[in-house]
Amino acid sequence: MKINYLKQAWASLRQQPVVSIVSVIGTALAIFLIMVVVMIDELMTAPFAPESNRDRWLVQKWGTIANESWGADNTSNGPLGYNTIKQVLYRMETPEAVTAFSCNPGTVSVSVVNQPAFGSIELETDDGFWKVFDFTFIEGKPYTKEDFEAGLTKAVITESLARRLFQTSDVVGREFSINHAPYTVCGVVEDVSNLVSYCYADLWVPFTSTNKADFSWCEYMGSLSMIMLAKDKSDFPEIREEHRRLFDELNKEAAAKGYKFHDMERPYTQEVAAYTPWANMGPDMASVYKKKFITFLILLIVPAVNLSSMTHSRLVRRREEIGVRRAFGARRSEIIMNLFMESLVITVIAGLIGLGLSLLCGLLFADSIFTPSIYSDNYTVTSISISALFHWSTFGWAMLFCFILNLLSAALPSINASKVNIVNAISGKH
Repeated sequence: MKINYLKQAWASLRQQPVVSIVSVIGTALAIFLIMVVVMIDELMTAPFAPESNRDRWLVQKWGTIANESWGADNTSNGPLGYNTIKQVLYRMETPEAVTAFSCNPGTVSVSVVNQPAFGSIELETDDGFWKVFDFTFIEGKPYTKEDFEAGLTKAVITESLARRLFQTSDVVGREFSINHAPYTVCGVVEDVSNLVSYCYADLWVPFTSTNKADFSWCEYMGSLSMIMLAKDKSDFPEIREEHRRLFDELNKEAAAKGYKFHDMERPYTQEVAAYTPWANMGPDMASVYKKKFITFLILLIVPAVNLSSMTHSRLVRRREEIGVRRAFGARRSEIIMNLFMESLVITVIAGLIGLGLSLLCGLLFADSIFTPSIYSDNYTVTSISISALFHWSTFGWAMLFCFILNLLSAALPSINASKVNIVNAISGKH
């Protein structure tokens, strides 16, 4: 029976090709826009390498500190200092791994002997960085805890940087200069997309090998951010409690100097961190969800109105057909199901087209759709993979939108059409 409904629906659509094509295009455009919005959102929050553990992260990119001498409402906001990192992050026992790293990547000059220097993106990290992020090593391995604590001048570089410096990726143990300081390559990793939130760079070095660890202001603030990797998301409350307790201990020391940390509900999950970019503002996820709801509602309603009008147009032209079918004993439920299936065929076809167009657009026009880190010198999107753009959950939501469109556009017109008086329908009267 379902196959017959599909055949009838397809035959009816072919009878009115212009109306059907317009309906498909309108709905496909809606699905296309929805999918682009979803892809942008997923690139901010969904796990993909080398940030495959985003769903188990608790992030503190910024800190907020006050001093009695600044006044009751005056606070200072920004990255954390190494002293704070040591007293809080490195004392934590609940997370599976923790890492501290430069709050933003920077541009450095790199070179090898007898070749001109050029600029590359550098990120300064600790050894835990390689446990929180899942890079793919082509050669060698990351610097170790002993390397980090000793401040050794070791570096992990990308494959493209290795080839640009040495014309090969087999470069472990070879030396190059970073801002005229000699460094030794200890590992080579696959190139990283600049769409990732925290770990994008061309090379990574221990921040103890530079002056990053020594830089501080307000005694407890500096230039470092931190991420805690939970063994499981169920550990978040325990990690937050340990985080709060260690900051309370630090606050007792800071209070003697007139300082006090404000937690601002930190640390955040990746989703909250992605939508709370400013250091001086706490999260407002209710507003974020409200904006998302309104956006999707608009994208859903506009094509629903379009498809409903197209459905109504088809039904007006087919009143005589409906009257004849009713006269020959067709039940209202059969007519409703037939009309419903027509709309379903349109929305499914349009959904697949919209999905394909959104993926194609994401690949071909990534520079216009997606925005790399504002702190990167490279504003061209790099290393986009189809797996980063497409998720089965996204496809499922798209199909759900198709189904909702079908219900909104076909339900009432189909019911009304089935109630048309047989005599009036055959004679063409309304």
